[in-house]
Amino acid sequence: MAEKLEPEKVLYCGVCSLPAEYCEFGPDFERCKPWLVENSPDLYPDLLKEANEKAADNVSDKLQSVGISSGGADGAPSSSQTGGGTSKKEEVKRLPGGKLKKKDRQEVIIEKVVRNKRKCITIVKGLELFGIKLSDASKKLGKKFATGASVVKGPTEKEQIDVQGDIIYDIVEFITDTWPDVPERSIFFIEDGKKVQAG
Repeated sequence: MAEKLEPEKVLYCGVCSLPAEYCEFGPDFERCKPWLVENSPDLYPDLLKEANEKAADNVSDKLQSVGISSGGADGAPSSSQTGGGTSKKEEVKRLPGGKLKKKDRQEVIIEKVVRNKRKCITIVKGLELFGIKLSDASKKLGKKFATGASVVKGPTEKEQIDVQGDIIYDIVEFITDTWPDVPERSIFFIEDGKKVQAG
């Protein structure tokens, strides 16, 4: 007689409700990781190593914030005990990767983009840094050059003005005449991927 097979017991993830071995292909693997480390560490051994490294990093960070150092072992007060160390409130904000956040320079960047081989769009960025309302500026540009002009969000999520047509060289004089707060030395063109000063 044939041997009766027992059904396979499948462990389902408590977060995404997929079988645990398919969590990495699910909608949000990052949220599943803590549950997998706790309930199924043998399935993803790399996650267990990663969790142990994070825990070790957290412990070392806590020890450093408390002020345990090698200088305090010989009885001499360490720099954190004497107040000579810098506190975290005094540190400069850094972006991920250790880069310092730069303040936006006051400059207007004008760029010409060609689409559909013949149609040009002139993009004006940075007028808002001089206190100019972009909606008013787009209306004035549209009236002056008899084209369509609109305020749109660019790829960097900053607002810019798109003006239809190739008016890249005429626009500099118009900007300096209309808004005297914008000096000509702070207007730049983007030509062949390089920033070139206007004038």
